[in-house]
Amino acid sequence: MNILYIMFDQLRFDYLSCAGHPHLHTPHIDRLAAKGVRFTNAYTQSPICGAARMSAYTGRYVSSHGAAWNGFPLRVGEVTLGDHLRAGGTGCWLVGKTHMTVDAKGMERLGLAPNSVIGARQAECGFDVWCRDDGLWAQGPDGFYDTKRSPYNEYLKAKGYGTENPWASHANAGVEDGEMTSGWFMQNARHAANIDEQDSETPWLTSKAIAFMEATDGPWCAHVSYIKPHWPYIVPAPYNDLYGVDDILPVTRAEAELDDPHPIYAAFTAGRVGQSFARDAVREAVIPAYMGLIKQCDDQMGRLFAYLEDSRRADDTMIIVTSDHGDYLGDHWMGEKDLFHAPSVKVPLIVYDPRTSADATRGTTCDALVEAIDVTATIIDAAGGAVPEHIVEGRSLLPYLQGTTAGSLRDYVISEYDYSAHPVAKSLDVAPKDARLIMVADHDWKMVHCEGGFRPMLYDLRHDPDELVDLGGDPAYVNQRAALYEKLNSWARRMSQRVTVSDADIAARHGPGRDTGVLLGVYSPDELPGDQTATYRGPAPTRHKP
Repeated sequence: MNILYIMFDQLRFDYLSCAGHPHLHTPHIDRLAAKGVRFTNAYTQSPICGAARMSAYTGRYVSSHGAAWNGFPLRVGEVTLGDHLRAGGTGCWLVGKTHMTVDAKGMERLGLAPNSVIGARQAECGFDVWCRDDGLWAQGPDGFYDTKRSPYNEYLKAKGYGTENPWASHANAGVEDGEMTSGWFMQNARHAANIDEQDSETPWLTSKAIAFMEATDGPWCAHVSYIKPHWPYIVPAPYNDLYGVDDILPVTRAEAELDDPHPIYAAFTAGRVGQSFARDAVREAVIPAYMGLIKQCDDQMGRLFAYLEDSRRADDTMIIVTSDHGDYLGDHWMGEKDLFHAPSVKVPLIVYDPRTSADATRGTTCDALVEAIDVTATIIDAAGGAVPEHIVEGRSLLPYLQGTTAGSLRDYVISEYDYSAHPVAKSLDVAPKDARLIMVADHDWKMVHCEGGFRPMLYDLRHDPDELVDLGGDPAYVNQRAALYEKLNSWARRMSQRVTVSDADIAARHGPGRDTGVLLGVYSPDELPGDQTATYRGPAPTRHKP
């Protein structure tokens, strides 16, 4: 079986019509949900691109793999999805974004050449690369944000978009009165990007994915990773005009949230992004464009799924659709992501398994608590491998697809955020080692532990599902905080670093064939069977002089 692992960037869990959005219709993704299982309580391992993706590609929590922020390298030797799959005969390919930063010092220390097969895989999260483009080709006085090669920019130049950086001048900018209207300025979100729709980022990557499938024999796992609907918030025609102010859902926030707020939350809301998205004008400009980007993504899913059906691959291809994190869009006086309210930390997750073993659950929703690293375990399991539980910390979702939850139920979920590289850490004068947040949530409660001497944040999800009231400092909820801290402490005590020796390896050491003559605590040879002490008994040997 082949596996199509589709990830969008910054797609909110609730911005799909199958998830209940009343104005944004996503029929192609909805059709996939009607054939598979939609998970309604899926959580990212971190509300920031790089850390979330490194967890997705390793199946490990952020504090296990250590790549906790954009640009923090994933250390050489970390075992990845590609390593697990190739061991079982399944190829693992990248088409799109990873946000991976190579551990160049580690590779140099170990003498790994970047142009070798193993070196290239270490530099690319364990993937073999069909096409990598991280999709953020910003350019300022000090140069490019991303200095790697951009296949997308090369494509645009070949199509006649003749600037140094057509990603910035065409794909993410419009035109008004002959002047460029960059998508970096949110007031321009209403403009159509100055590019033919078929040349924009999402269709371009879909074409790359189809070309991969046309050229590649299975079994394979293809990680098709789109940059959109991530900012800049601008989209080509006709998608820029599909939605307007009347299609925007009411904002989820309350003035009381800013009344004696938690210091870390207050610092984020006081930043430029928070202050911008607190303005109605910003939301009214951005959200219709964000919806247009999602609509374009859904149309491209229709194109991709049609190719699978027309090429008769649909019946032997598992399809997974998810996101790395969400987008506040002004909810809770926030923009972007960063913290742990549902718009940021929850992600869409749909899994379609074509095998008959999943027939009983087609078209259902599952409200079990699941994590992004569970997708990693699911892919390994679906490819026929045994999930190496001493390495991969996620749990396979196949039991849910097959109508059973045996061994899969989680009591709580975890998400982590290292904000040491964010300006908020500097504004709060928090040392890098203390600029860390850990969310623990179950169906009823969500708590955020804050290092650096700050009190926790706490939300009653049953009675306050919109998470508008922070009970973290309320003495009436000491028992709820204690119960969640016990769950957090249980998680912190997990075995996560014994990755070179499995439980099966340890069991084998206790089995037959391990009698190698090491005798500890033995007082007399009579205490053991004769064959165990034969090496150490008998006449003393005579020393032969040279």
